[in-house]
Amino acid sequence: MKVLKIAAATVNQTPLNWEENQNNLRQAIKKAKEEKVDILCFPELCITAYGCEDLFLSDWLPQKALQTLLEIKEECQGIAVSLGLPFRFKNKLYNCNCLIFDREIQGFTAKQYLANEGVHYEPRWFTPWTAQESTTVQINGNSYPFGDLIYEIKGTKVAFEICEDAWKGKEERPACHFHHKEVELILNSSASHFAFGKSELREKLVIDSSEDYQCTYVFANLLGNEAGRMVYDGDLIIAQNGRLIRRDTRLSFQNFRIVYADINFSQPEKTIAAPDQDPKDKNTEFAKASSLALFDYMRKSHSKGFVLSLSGGADSSCCAVLVAEMVRRGIEELGIDKFLEKSGMTDLKKFIKGSSTENGNKKIVSKFITCAYQGTKNSSFNTFNAAKELADSLGASFHSWIIDEEVSSYTHKIEKAIGRELEWTTDDLALQNIQARARSPIIWMLTNIKNALLLTTSNRSEGDVGYATMDGDTSGSIAPIGAVDKYFVLNWLQWAEKTLHYKGLKLVNNLQPSAELRPLDKEQTDEDDLMPYAILVAIEKLAIRKHRSPIEVFETLNALQIEPEALLKEHISRFYKLWSRNQWKRERFAPSFHLDDYNVDPRTWCRFPILSGSFQEELKELMNNEE
Repeated sequence: MKVLKIAAATVNQTPLNWEENQNNLRQAIKKAKEEKVDILCFPELCITAYGCEDLFLSDWLPQKALQTLLEIKEECQGIAVSLGLPFRFKNKLYNCNCLIFDREIQGFTAKQYLANEGVHYEPRWFTPWTAQESTTVQINGNSYPFGDLIYEIKGTKVAFEICEDAWKGKEERPACHFHHKEVELILNSSASHFAFGKSELREKLVIDSSEDYQCTYVFANLLGNEAGRMVYDGDLIIAQNGRLIRRDTRLSFQNFRIVYADINFSQPEKTIAAPDQDPKDKNTEFAKASSLALFDYMRKSHSKGFVLSLSGGADSSCCAVLVAEMVRRGIEELGIDKFLEKSGMTDLKKFIKGSSTENGNKKIVSKFITCAYQGTKNSSFNTFNAAKELADSLGASFHSWIIDEEVSSYTHKIEKAIGRELEWTTDDLALQNIQARARSPIIWMLTNIKNALLLTTSNRSEGDVGYATMDGDTSGSIAPIGAVDKYFVLNWLQWAEKTLHYKGLKLVNNLQPSAELRPLDKEQTDEDDLMPYAILVAIEKLAIRKHRSPIEVFETLNALQIEPEALLKEHISRFYKLWSRNQWKRERFAPSFHLDDYNVDPRTWCRFPILSGSFQEELKELMNNEE
């Protein structure tokens, strides 16, 4: 009877952090050896990190990765380990997995299909390998197999699919010819970015693959916010002959995690299945992915917490809660000492000494996030009260000040320059924007003093239509909610109040979203300025994600009867005009985490010309269209 302990490991890596990356791999290998693992699979490009971008075009990076591989292989005594790295061969760069067994290199498998859509640009750096071809490479005078390979470890045929390889058609995949050659174990090393609901697709892929190719199929994904935008959830999945055998809890704050199972290759029905439950609802995924992303962004940028202009509105309140959730989840998983150590904030141990768990956590939150309510004569007591109540409930440091003096100074200088007074009837946009911009210098000043990160509060819906003031509310180091729509934010806050027990959100959740930049008697609201957020999201999905024309968007949504025909046309027209006009703003937004399956960041997903004809002909066709 052939039974092997098969394991998948995830690691939280960082481009150019060679020492920490290597240490994570060494610790995971050590843990696997302690558990008597026979074969261990690491994620794609785990030695360098996936997000090295154009550093992959250099010669020295692959060379250093190879040197690191040669050092790590000495840790692999009595165990088979696969490690991902970029490998330059005949002046071309390949995305490879190296299989090591008992400190000896068995060969290098090269990736055949390169991800080239959405946030992925692999063909810019790598060359795809040709299926079912192999050769040899020379390293320090030794020759090793290279290409599309099948290995034998402890009497078991083993082969690789590297991330995108597995997402091709059933007959195109490397697994297809592996099956014909009776491969028993397929290892999938991946750098599959997080997106809502994506884990369910992966789980189905792994289970179906194990059934289709009658094998044990192992999936190992990267973990954490590796390089700034993309988040990896550390998905670890093992399936055999159509059965889910093991899977791990995702989005961990640990440096590495391992999941393993005793796989009975002789009698698969005797393999014991014990898959862990991992929550996959969108609200929980958002809380977990965002809090981990913020934690990694903070510690990897060597920053001392966050600063936030807390308006009492939904967006800034969501950012504040996410930081508090980061502290809560991090302490819950790592413990206070390890959480503070990993954060680079060990000096806080004395600050919280003797505190209860709840008070200790709040004290830590007070050092991790500083909030400021920056009011004007157009701000309401309700938003101030909501901001203060939320900050107090979270334990966040809270300040408030009025910026009317700064706004008046700018306004008077312009009035003197142009020789007239500014009026709301003629200068509405300028009078609104100066308030948002006047808030920026002082909040940046506080951020610099604290050596912190300034959180930008813009959401994706605002990015769509440019409903944000450049160098005002768009100022910041990172935009935690820049990749999710406003409709989702509003609903998530209701969920967070009830499910995560953030009772301080009660006042926020009872307010109607407003920029509060016009005089209070004008009763400004976001949806009056734009359109209902539910409508905006519906238009965005078709127009941006599915690339539909204005009239195609209208025909689809009008069939759903979501609002009167004339009003729907007006909203579609407004969306396309604002979208076209504000591309330059999207080019300047702070980096955001990639959380949904699409975003409007032109640097990672959605490219659009800064200057264009603004859909004039298409919108004329829409408005003249008669249903």
